[in-house]
Amino acid sequence: MIWLAWRQFRVQAYVALALVAAVGVALGVTGPALVHAYDTVVRTCAAHGDCGPATQAFVQRDHLLLIGLGVAVIGAPALVGTFWGAPLIARELENKTYRLAWTQSVTRARWIAVKLALVGVASAAVAGLLSLMLTWWSSPIDTVNGNPYAIFDTRDIVPIGYAAFAFALGVTCGVLIRRTVPAMAATLAGFAVVRVFFSQWIRYRLIAPLHLETAYRVPLPGVAFGPGNGALNGKDAFISEQTIDRAGHVVGLFGGVGPDGIFGFKQLSDGATKLIGVGRCPNTFPVSSIPTGADQHAPPSRAFAKAAQECVNHFDLRTLVTYQPFNRYWSFQWYEMAVYLVMALLLGGFSYWWLRRRTP
Repeated sequence: MIWLAWRQFRVQAYVALALVAAVGVALGVTGPALVHAYDTVVRTCAAHGDCGPATQAFVQRDHLLLIGLGVAVIGAPALVGTFWGAPLIARELENKTYRLAWTQSVTRARWIAVKLALVGVASAAVAGLLSLMLTWWSSPIDTVNGNPYAIFDTRDIVPIGYAAFAFALGVTCGVLIRRTVPAMAATLAGFAVVRVFFSQWIRYRLIAPLHLETAYRVPLPGVAFGPGNGALNGKDAFISEQTIDRAGHVVGLFGGVGPDGIFGFKQLSDGATKLIGVGRCPNTFPVSSIPTGADQHAPPSRAFAKAAQECVNHFDLRTLVTYQPFNRYWSFQWYEMAVYLVMALLLGGFSYWWLRRRTP
């Protein structure tokens, strides 16, 4: 049965092997030059005082190749599920060939198990090899860019889980729909929905996030503090930022205050100044210092900046940042891969049971 399953799958396997080999050759040729450029340019830039231009030029090196490889690692699991998983059983059911296969000496259970195991392992292997090759090749660029969470989906071990899940999802769609093309469409759509939902809503909740509270700083034109007034490490995963008052009530989001999350002042008729969405400022602002109209995007005067910060300090506004520290990166890699592998095993087990019990 293993020999038969291999003969049915060998064309796809040879194509995948050829593509992986081509990628390996390309990375093997360009990788040493990339490492040499990092050692001779980036590592020594501090001594020459030109790290900005040097690192920018280095990051742009082989930029198109890096983008293409990232797309390949992201797309490989989806393609595996669509073209390997969905037709694996659906084509047999659609063409009725399973009736012949299941009347031979090989039992139905063994026929299903061998097909699932052989192609499933190959699916995970292809995605894993692509991801690990890209991780090795791009390590100098990733070191310069800094934040590992920005490239989380295309590095290290988690694409193995994506591929296993995509394959199992394709098999399940094929078993339930029993027609190849609709099963392929359902697999692609379902995989995309699960991936987006998981990355947006589940990933950073696998471990309870940390919170950082700092004094609120007035967001002035031309001045960028970054999340948490710049207190976060550049490698941390930023989740959300809220502005809270002294009672802990949320009064704004992402550096703003007020109902729309904006930040601004309004001149009242009695000459006082109001912090929009919060309340009346107790201090006096310099005459005609509040920017209006086209001046709102111009750098404010030093007097206005001082008065604005005094008003904010009076209300004891705080910035509350929710984040995941960079030292949890590998924990998230292992947890997320494990979640996808468990989902793949559940789907594979369901398909196995369905074919044994529900398919005539």
